[in-house]
Amino acid sequence: MIRKILTNRKVSKSNFFVEPDEIFLDSKNLQNFDLQQFEGRIEKSIPKKNVLTIGFFFICVIVMFMIRLEYLQMQKGEMYLKRSENNTLEKNIIFADRGIIYDRNKVELAWNKKVENVETENDNLGFPLRVYKNPGFSHVLGYVSYPAQDKTGNYWQTEFIGKDGLEKQYDDKIKGEKGLKIVEVDAKGKIYSENVVNAPKRGIDLVTTIDAKIQQELFNLIRNLSKSNSFNGGAGVIMDVRNGEMIASVSYPEYDSGILSEGKENDIIKNYFKDKRKVFMDRTLSGLYTPGSIVKPFFALGALTEGVIDPYKKILSTGSISIPNPYFPDQKTVFKDWRANGWTNIMEAIAVSSDVYFYEIGGGYEGQKGLGINNIGKYASLFGIGQKTGIDMPDEKGGTIPSPEWKVKNFKDGVWRIGDTYHTAIGQYGFQVTPIEMARAVASIANSGELLTPHFILEDIEKENKTLALDFKKEYFNVVQKGMRLAVTNGTAITLNVPYTHVAAKTGTAQLGVAKNKVNSWVIGFFPYENPKYAFTVMMEAGPSTNGVGASFILRQLLDWMSINSADYFK
Repeated sequence: MIRKILTNRKVSKSNFFVEPDEIFLDSKNLQNFDLQQFEGRIEKSIPKKNVLTIGFFFICVIVMFMIRLEYLQMQKGEMYLKRSENNTLEKNIIFADRGIIYDRNKVELAWNKKVENVETENDNLGFPLRVYKNPGFSHVLGYVSYPAQDKTGNYWQTEFIGKDGLEKQYDDKIKGEKGLKIVEVDAKGKIYSENVVNAPKRGIDLVTTIDAKIQQELFNLIRNLSKSNSFNGGAGVIMDVRNGEMIASVSYPEYDSGILSEGKENDIIKNYFKDKRKVFMDRTLSGLYTPGSIVKPFFALGALTEGVIDPYKKILSTGSISIPNPYFPDQKTVFKDWRANGWTNIMEAIAVSSDVYFYEIGGGYEGQKGLGINNIGKYASLFGIGQKTGIDMPDEKGGTIPSPEWKVKNFKDGVWRIGDTYHTAIGQYGFQVTPIEMARAVASIANSGELLTPHFILEDIEKENKTLALDFKKEYFNVVQKGMRLAVTNGTAITLNVPYTHVAAKTGTAQLGVAKNKVNSWVIGFFPYENPKYAFTVMMEAGPSTNGVGASFILRQLLDWMSINSADYFK
C-alpha cells in the first residue's frame, strides 16, 4: 500500500502533481531494491559553500595564468621572439680522454694535457692534447690525428685516430667513447643552456713491457754513435727470453710524436719526408738489413742436427777456399775468410766467426759435406728468420732468405750456383732480416728452443702469447751457447767481457754495395749466460767500413750503465 505524505510546504491549488522525491516507499518493499545502487534512497545535494570554494580556486588559477601570459606575451614578448629567432640547439661532442700509456714501472709515456681557451683557426680547442715522452719513444708510441673541423666549425673528423705504434695498434682500446650534449646558443655564441645526453667514457690505460730508463739510454747511445761515426742510423732490442716481453725497442732517427699529432710545424714535418734516412721507418720492425755473420749460430745448429759436422771436428781455415769459375774454367773463384783462423771446431768457428768453416758446412767443400741451400732455408725458417714475428705493432715486415726460387724471380740468369750457397751461409748475398727477427731467434737459443712471440703489453690484453717449441737436442743448444760465450771471452765480441754479468754473443759485419765501403754492424746475444733472461740485438746501419767501433760498443756502454742504474737485470 502506497501512502502519500504531504510535505510541509504549501501546495498550489492549481497543481496537485506530486514529485517523485515526495513519495516514500513502503518499508516492507525495501528488500526488493539494490541498496548498493542507491535504489530506494534519497541523495543529499552538495552544499553551496563547497561549490563556491572550488569555483573560487579555479578562478584564481585562471587569473594567475592570465597574468603570466600577459607578462610573457606583452611585457617580454619581443625579447623572447628575438631569442627564439636567433637561438639554436646544437649537438656538441664531448671528447673522451684517451687512455694513458705507461712503462712497466708506471712511468707515463703518453698522456693527456687539458688545454683551456686555446683558439684554433675555427673554434676553441674542445679536446685534450696528447703529450709524449721523448726522445727515444716515438716509434714505439706512434702518434695520433686529432679531431678536425671545417671552416664552419663542424667536425668532419670526430675521433682521435692512432696513426702509428701502440697508438695505432691499440686504438680501439685506448680511444674511449665520446659523449654528446645539447647546447642552446644565440647568434653570438652565448650559451643559454646545455644538457648532457651521453657522458664520455675514458679509454683503457696501457701498461707496457718497456723500461723507460733503459729505452732512453739505449736511444741516446745509438744516436750519439750515429752522429759521431757517420752511421745512417741504428736499432736496438732487448727482450725477455722467458716470456717475449720487450724491455727496449729503439729506432734512430725518429720523428717527434707531438709535432706530428698537432701538425702545425710544417717545416719540420717537410724535413721528415725529405730526410733520406727514412725517419718514419721503425728499423726494429720494418728495416730490412743484410745480417752477415749473426746467422752462423743457427746454421751451426742445423749442421749438428743434420749430422753434417760434430762438435769436435776441426776444419782448417787458411784464409780462403777456391773453386772452379763457371764462366772461366781455367780460373778459380776465391771465397775469402776475414782472416786465417787455423784449425777450428764449431764452437771456435762461432767465436772467431770463421767464414771458411761456414762455407764448408753450408755448401760443402772437397771432403766436407754441406747443409745445402734447401736446409739452410729450412733451419733459418725454423728460427723465424725471414718471417714476421707477430709482434703487437703495425707495419712489421718479414725478411728474405735467398733460394733458387728467389733467384729465378729476381735475376735474368736464375741459375743457382755453389757460390750463392756459400754467401748465404755467412749471411750475405740476398739475405734480409729485421732486428726483431734476430732478437726472437737468438732468444730461442738462449732458452733452448722456445720461439716466442714478442709483445709490448705487460698484462696482455689478448691474453695469449704464442710459443713454438723447436725440436733440437739440448746438447746441441749447449754447444752453440758455449760458442757464443767463447766469442765474448776470447773472440770477436770480447768488448762484452764485463765483470758484473756473463754475456754470450755473436757479432756480424755485413758488407754493402758493389764498392763494399759501407757496412751494417751487428751484435746479438743474451745474458746472464748461466741462466739466460734477456736477449739483445743491436744494429748500426750503413757506416764506413773503416769504423773501429760499432754495435758491440753500443751494447757495452749500455751494460755498464745498467750495472749502475738497473742492476736487478743481472741477478
